[in-house]
Amino acid sequence: MQLPLSFPLRVAGAAFDDGPRATITDPWRGDAVGEIVLADHARAALAADAARDAFAGMRRQASFERKRVLRRVAEAVERDAEAFAELIAREAGKPISLARGEVKRAVATLELGAEEATRIGGEVLPLDLGEPAAGFVGGWRRVPVGPVLALAPFNFPLNLVCHKLAPALACGCPVVLKPPPQAPLSALRLADLIREAGAPKDAVQVVPCEVDVAESLVTSDRFELLTFTGSAKVGWHLAALAPKKRPVLELGGNAAVLVHEDADLAWAVGRTVTAAFAYAGQVCIKAQRLYVHAAVYDRVLAAVAEQAARLAPKDPLDPAALLGPMIDPAAAARVDAWVDEACATPGVRAVVRGARDGARLGPTVLAVEGDGAGLRVVDEEVFGPVLTVHRYATWEEGLRLAGASRYGLQAAVFTRDAARIRQAAEALEVGALVVNDATTFRVDAMPYGGVRDSGRGREGVRFAIEAMTEMRLLAVHI
Repeated sequence: MQLPLSFPLRVAGAAFDDGPRATITDPWRGDAVGEIVLADHARAALAADAARDAFAGMRRQASFERKRVLRRVAEAVERDAEAFAELIAREAGKPISLARGEVKRAVATLELGAEEATRIGGEVLPLDLGEPAAGFVGGWRRVPVGPVLALAPFNFPLNLVCHKLAPALACGCPVVLKPPPQAPLSALRLADLIREAGAPKDAVQVVPCEVDVAESLVTSDRFELLTFTGSAKVGWHLAALAPKKRPVLELGGNAAVLVHEDADLAWAVGRTVTAAFAYAGQVCIKAQRLYVHAAVYDRVLAAVAEQAARLAPKDPLDPAALLGPMIDPAAAARVDAWVDEACATPGVRAVVRGARDGARLGPTVLAVEGDGAGLRVVDEEVFGPVLTVHRYATWEEGLRLAGASRYGLQAAVFTRDAARIRQAAEALEVGALVVNDATTFRVDAMPYGGVRDSGRGREGVRFAIEAMTEMRLLAVHI
């Protein structure tokens, strides 16, 4: 792959090379990875109009045609897997081993879209349940809702884009995608492959733009559905701007992990350390709050600290890298300030303290007495390489502490006791509970999303298709 890359702005069937430009830089090296053209208000409006016009044909596209396009795209991404992985590592600072895993997942997501394109059906309904409906037969089917506006984050610049595009293409919804400003190149390259695969004209338009232009798209009446992955603050703000649009919001969290005394402690520690610090903690389901039974607290804390202390930011292209940099120096400075704030609080002890150098931030492990309420590293989404460790006396207390959050995306428990697992499943209000593995577990076919401030709706191709379609009933009087 020859860097830096250059992409025009492609909207409404045309390619624009003029207009404001942005340079995408490697967060580890600081050099240019690519240059893009940004959309202004007028060109964003062109994209919205083109999506509306494209819907007339896409809604009637045959299932086998949608499947064929998605299969071709999946094959093209698989063919270019190493180039995509390198691009993700360079534009997003993701360690290359994790970037390769993301590309494999993106292929799987596109393949799921291809399969689901032929499974969008309906049901025959008995309507003659009372005398007034005598002679009626009926049935319903799912039809696409219309154009979709999608906003994607930097941390999975390929696969999370696929989670928005694959279901939309599978069910017949054109998409205007605002890619992440820090890492838009993977999405732009993917859009090229989608066009080359024979997708309908303007089925997918990638529109890099400034915040005010993005908000004009959010409020545009051209779109029926808004799908957003990012912070709770931004997600709920965008939803409030467009109250009539269907929202699918995946808004992150501060995932809790419970380790009980009967767990396989070595396994629990290893999985939790990886979940806390991989990709510098820039994952919405990263392990952030670790609650440990008092009987094993000292052992677990010591083991976590030992493993964390061996980690350090490395060049994302190094196969041994686990952390890499944060996305930019400002993000690293924010996390570092939150740690400073915590360390100045009575009852908080830095067992491991990561040093900061620009965008590079080492792991931090904080031992916190009590629940840590009021600390931003506990209450908010850190989105960085920080793990807080707390002690609990009983399983019930651990569940109470873990559940004391305004977020509810995913959580994990490590225990061999089936009764405790059932109790956790009932008590923890989260979108998914992982048992005896990391909070970062995700399979692309599963319903993925959270409750409370962690969002609304579910991703996962089949479940996103449900959001992007609606029931239409046919009642026939025989």
